Amino acid sequence: MDKKKDNFLKEFFKERKTVGAIRPSSKSLAKKMLKNVDFNDAKIIVEYGPGTGVFTRRIIEEMKPDAMLYVFELHEPFFLKLQKEFENDERVKIIFDSAVEVRKYLEKDNHESADVILSSLPLTNFDQKLTMRILKSAEMALKSGGNYIQFQYSLNARKLLMKIFNTIDIQFTVNNLPPAFVYTCKKK
Repeated sequence: MDKKKDNFLKEFFKERKTVGAIRPSSKSLAKKMLKNVDFNDAKIIVEYGPGTGVFTRRIIEEMKPDAMLYVFELHEPFFLKLQKEFENDERVKIIFDSAVEVRKYLEKDNHESADVILSSLPLTNFDQKLTMRILKSAEMALKSGGNYIQFQYSLNARKLLMKIFNTIDIQFTVNNLPPAFVYTCKKK
């Protein structure tokens, strides 16, 4: 096992509430997560729970020069790594705070809403009250017609997402360890 994957596994066993995966996400999962992001129009992009930054790097490669990426990470070792890696990119803000606070950071920078929010948060690891606060905050931060894209390892989050979003498309990829479901939810 390579060192990066080995470190990820250690963090998973140390911090099961904030680290929801046993290894970094695959390229196949990243492709499915980003499939419904319109990078030509997305000016404000938000990412929750980036871990080691697999999706973050792909988002940065695809986003326009005038776009902004807000990245929320509460696991300190991952936060510090991402902060160092992206410190020279003015378009990227690495934030050590809860995803519930997303609107505070958007408003601080005079942004009304986000075009898209991508989440790798392990929703089923949290108590339902916190999960609903995260999802409601995301929905309130999104522009009308914006996408909330979430991956999970089971279909357990479907009912919770349906309480907030009226349109949900579910994709599945076996090319990830473990295999994953990608939920694309549209704000009314």
